[in-house]
Amino acid sequence: MEYRRFGGLDVSAIGLGCLPMVGYYGGKYDKRDMIALIRRAYDKGVTFFDTAEVYGPYTSEEWVGEALAPFRNKVKIGTKFGFGVEEGNPTALNSRPDHIRRAVEGSLKRLRTDRIDLLYQHRVDPAVPMEEVAGTVKDLMQEGKVLHWGLSEASARSIRRAHAVCPLSAVQSEYAIWWREPEMKIFPTLEELGIGFVPYCPLGRAFLTGAIDENSRFYEGDRRWNLPQFTPEALKHNMPLVALVRKWAERKGVTPTQFALVWMLSRKSWIAPIPGTTDPAHLDELLGAGTVRLSAWEMEAFDKEYARIDLRGHRADPFTESQIDK
Repeated sequence: MEYRRFGGLDVSAIGLGCLPMVGYYGGKYDKRDMIALIRRAYDKGVTFFDTAEVYGPYTSEEWVGEALAPFRNKVKIGTKFGFGVEEGNPTALNSRPDHIRRAVEGSLKRLRTDRIDLLYQHRVDPAVPMEEVAGTVKDLMQEGKVLHWGLSEASARSIRRAHAVCPLSAVQSEYAIWWREPEMKIFPTLEELGIGFVPYCPLGRAFLTGAIDENSRFYEGDRRWNLPQFTPEALKHNMPLVALVRKWAERKGVTPTQFALVWMLSRKSWIAPIPGTTDPAHLDELLGAGTVRLSAWEMEAFDKEYARIDLRGHRADPFTESQIDK
């Protein structure tokens, strides 16, 4: 496993996203199996684990905390605040200072730890000035309860405002071969300020793996069921991208799943994706991408072929999109 450093934070180049374990894409998973999966990731070199209070809610943090307790000092845990979980409204934004403090205390307890390695604001809250949010986190850092902090789905403007008050270590956002908007909107700012980038859904919610085809259908209970990218029309239209990924994967001697990560890890040294899984075999496949890289020439050649593909469908439903900072 390769390890990367950004914003004073040392992490494995590939982290583990722990949202799918609580049924985000449908299904119910046994706690013991998921704890074993998290520990398997650690045994294979993963030191970067991602969760949030809203995942479950609370369940993901509890499982991550229990799984990593035996080797807490050898890993980095990222978690998030920013939704109204304690008020019973987990889709409402809430980054008031008092709420941040209560969220952190709850996360510390569930994670069985005395500090949070990386604390994100889950979504920018337009009702609370960014300077107030950053100031609250700065106080928590001075108290030793938070070591590093970041933003999720934030604009370049919000990143700069936050960083001016309390330097950011990382920004998290959706990013994958079929969703490359961050390259234009925030990459220049991150590179200028020395902030790391932690992409979620780096496999395009499994679309890039080849496990989904134009006949795949999704139903309520699976997060993809109302996403524009996963309508029957969009799936059929976007299949040429799957073919391109498969072709390049064969060329590099990896699977399509691995190529999606290889492509990402080859773009910038300050990127550390957090793919999620509930399956040990899939975990092993993900981590197989850890040492393969594309050359500058290969990146350019891939991008030329990619540019000829017309992609259809937005990444988010209207409500989710309304909470993404612009």
